[in-house]
Amino acid sequence: MGAEEDRTARADFSFPAAARITASGEIRDLFRRGKRRKTRHMDVFVSPSPAAFPRLGIVVPKHKRTIVLRNRLKRRLRELGRTILLPRLREENRPLDVLIRVRADAYDASFEDLREQIRELGEGLCSRR
Repeated sequence: MGAEEDRTARADFSFPAAARITASGEIRDLFRRGKRRKTRHMDVFVSPSPAAFPRLGIVVPKHKRTIVLRNRLKRRLRELGRTILLPRLREENRPLDVLIRVRADAYDASFEDLREQIRELGEGLCSRR
């Protein structure tokens, strides 16, 4: 694999700051205006993005868990969003804002369960027009 191909492959899975939803005002807005979908461990709010590309936000409440567990769950979801959900939305040219809010039982979910839920979410979002 050449250097150019390597850069292109990395760009497909990048998670630039512009693709992140972190501002509290934007998060509150998505809770209000976003269409809600549920998975086994997450509530997902989806809305058309004001940007020309998909963006992702993740909310992980404490649910009386340690900061170590909370950070691990956030890292897992960010990685799955970066490598599965955002590339799928980009592929299908779906500029959506996606906000994932986990429920308490997500702390007990395996990485494979979370991966499958994110994959199904991506499929569901891309199959609708």
